[in-house]
Amino acid sequence: MSPDKLIYMANQIATFFESKPHDEGVRGIADHISDFWEPRMRRQFFQLVEAGAAGFKPLVLEAAPQIRRPAEA
Repeated sequence: MSPDKLIYMANQIATFFESKPHDEGVRGIADHISDFWEPRMRRQFFQLVEAGAAGFKPLVLEAAPQIRRPAEA
């Protein structure tokens, strides 16, 4: 998946959860990505975050440590 598409998808999830109380929003993003993104997508997500990719909403970055890391390929 292109990095831009993955960032866009993560930000869409954040947009939904922005209307929730802050802590609930962070947890909601982490839970959604952990539960519904396949390991390959989560692996790419963490690669982008760790490389400092631009474009992620701050709420996504705040949720990142709570997202379940997939096993290495």
